[in-house]
Amino acid sequence: MNEVILILTTAPADERAEEIARVLVDERLAACVNIGAPMISIYRWQGSVAREAESQLVIKTTRDRVAAVETRLRTLHPYELPEFLVMPVGAASQSYAEWVSAQTSAPDA
Repeated sequence: MNEVILILTTAPADERAEEIARVLVDERLAACVNIGAPMISIYRWQGSVAREAESQLVIKTTRDRVAAVETRLRTLHPYELPEFLVMPVGAASQSYAEWVSAQTSAPDA
């Protein structure tokens, strides 16, 4: 069984967050993507302080899918530099970890 991983990213607080989530799940790169309520992000970008409404995406996947998620996210994401934070999961129930692994594997695997 493959290690469960959480990937955090943000996206504009509009339909693009859901589009990204749907593609990742449809392509079996993620078992599930949670889209958080809109929030305000304040950050420094290209020498200025920016303020944007964003949604947090929590992507549940496996260790062996991380590189593929990052590659696909770069093609889908509207940002020049999307957040991409990979967080190992310290523990997960065996049945949930098996589900994540099954959902991110090829259908015949």
